[in-house]
Amino acid sequence: MSRTGVLPSQEIEAMIASGVLAADPPIDPAQIQPASLDLRLGTRAYRVRASFLAGQGAKVADRLDEFTMHEIDLTNGAVLEKGCVYVVPLMERLALPEGIQAVANAKSSTGRLDLLTRTITDGGTEFDRILPGYVGPLYAEICPRSFSVLVRPGMRLNQIRFRRGHAVLDDDTLRALHAQEPLVDGEAVIGEGLGFSVDLKPRDGTLVGYRAKPHTGVIDLDRIGEYDPAEYWEELHTKDGRIILDPGAFYILVSREAVHIPPDYAAEMAPYLAMVGEFRVHYAGFFDPGFGHSAAGGAGSRGVLEVRCHEAPFVLEHGQVVGRLVYEQMAERPEQLYGAGIASNYQGQGLKLSKHFRAA
Repeated sequence: MSRTGVLPSQEIEAMIASGVLAADPPIDPAQIQPASLDLRLGTRAYRVRASFLAGQGAKVADRLDEFTMHEIDLTNGAVLEKGCVYVVPLMERLALPEGIQAVANAKSSTGRLDLLTRTITDGGTEFDRILPGYVGPLYAEICPRSFSVLVRPGMRLNQIRFRRGHAVLDDDTLRALHAQEPLVDGEAVIGEGLGFSVDLKPRDGTLVGYRAKPHTGVIDLDRIGEYDPAEYWEELHTKDGRIILDPGAFYILVSREAVHIPPDYAAEMAPYLAMVGEFRVHYAGFFDPGFGHSAAGGAGSRGVLEVRCHEAPFVLEHGQVVGRLVYEQMAERPEQLYGAGIASNYQGQGLKLSKHFRAA
């Protein structure tokens, strides 16, 4: 009998072999992560008037006929402009069996560039949520918020995770897991997931984060480690453990806690209660099995927080709980863990910009 839980890399490989996951060109093994599959941009983008969902019984292609302003050929690279909304057909398509559902999310580097990327489907009534039994194409809605970006076909901006049944750990189970092997390097704040707080009192120096500059050049997403952070980001320093978030500005901060994801579990970052302040704390939310864990060479990895403030200036203080990690059981331990022999850019991380920037 198939086990309930998030599907590991070896089951994703089996789904590809059986045709549940298909693509043109075929899926590259490098797209397969411990608990997810990277999705690739296709050859065309559509500049649309507004973000949309297909809606029950409707196809994305039909809505594109309604909302498209112009079509862009990505073959030789094209710039997606800051503040605009685009829809890009992905190379992958699904033929999910009735027992498997899927959830998509932006990849870590995508979120750290404030590049809002969400998955939409035919008949879809929610972003990034794909119901069991879905058969059809996948599309990425892309809205660059802080920086214009240069993209090409095959780039991987978002990822998809598959699960069988209900796999989320309740609070009692999460407490028991933390008692067995600590999930954070300190007191665990557990309530509908594992709470994490912001670090505004670093052990060394006064640098606590970065704020995106409003007028910058284009970022070519294929260029790794080449950009000068000072041209795109303002450093944030504080000596009193607090900063004031400006409405509309985008920030990179870091969690106070070092997080561990044991090999038999996966996690997803979720927003905290809106009552703590009008700001959003996550854009890229998947944490793979082995993230920060000793089994994959980690000793705890802090969570990078992608923060945007809304409506009014807000005072953020050291240790304030700003988000939570929702843990899920894996259906089976993945054959490959995050950070163990695969290209994992953020194992053992602290405060860190996306991989496109030179190390400070």
